[in-house]
Amino acid sequence: MAQELFAEIIKNYQRHGWELRRVLLRPEARADLTEQILELFKDARLIDADFEALWFARPSREGREAWELRLVAAQPYALFEAFETDEDEELREEARVEMENRMREQTAGN
Repeated sequence: MAQELFAEIIKNYQRHGWELRRVLLRPEARADLTEQILELFKDARLIDADFEALWFARPSREGREAWELRLVAAQPYALFEAFETDEDEELREEARVEMENRMREQTAGN
């Protein structure tokens, strides 16, 4: 089920021009991944986490870059942020970590 959900979410985002950049995985979920799913991840960075989520990015309006953190769950839940082109990568990373923390809080106990 989880593997099918990964594939469904990735294909849906790609259909809308998003590129998979990072994959957050619990260690036990990582151990269960098949080669087929790993191929879908392509060059995305795999990151150990305490929940499963996918980071997607694509160009946005006015030269900005949009990032979306999508929880891997049947019920869609995502957080979105658009970064300015001249925004420092360190600040972007801080914002992404904060988004992961917000998602972690939202999913706690589920």
